[in-house]
Amino acid sequence: MIKNICVYGASSNAIDNVYIDSAVSLGERLAEKGIGLIFGGGASGVMGATARGVHNKNGKIVGIAPRFFNADGVLFENCTELVYTNDMRSRKQLLEEMSDAFIIAAGGVGTFDEFFEILTLKQLGRHNKPMAIYNVNGYYDSLLDMLNKTVKERFMNSATIELFKVFTDIDEMLSYILTYDEDIKPITHYKSVNNNLV
Repeated sequence: MIKNICVYGASSNAIDNVYIDSAVSLGERLAEKGIGLIFGGGASGVMGATARGVHNKNGKIVGIAPRFFNADGVLFENCTELVYTNDMRSRKQLLEEMSDAFIIAAGGVGTFDEFFEILTLKQLGRHNKPMAIYNVNGYYDSLLDMLNKTVKERFMNSATIELFKVFTDIDEMLSYILTYDEDIKPITHYKSVNNNLV
């Protein structure tokens, strides 16, 4: 059962408002469906916008942040719960463990890192939670092209592409997550067919 969804996203406020507005809408829909938000705790960018959306609808917000982020204006002040970690690695581990699903919204290198780590863990059968890319404004088109090239050039098993889904519509994305078949086999199931796991 999906109770909490982790949303990864940018911390930058310099980005176009299309990403901010879509993140607010995503947060509002999560709260309207009674789904808690698990996120990196930031007050700005896509992270902060998603949290504001959840807060607008009185939803549950759990922020997870390293202690060195504890400075004025850095962390979202209306979290239901704020969990501190000693470092970024511990933060990523808690984001994974406390979440029932993952949404990758627009972001920079930190978001890319989080996406690829959670994808690698799913590829290796360490979790089987739904993963969705929220591809606002075609932001992830180039990354998806690169992943498809990685498959074409045989650096990665084609089954890896099936471990996540890409959406532009919030309701379609949440429908996929909430009806996810947990019996879907992780990529390790295909190892006997094709040993190219990475």
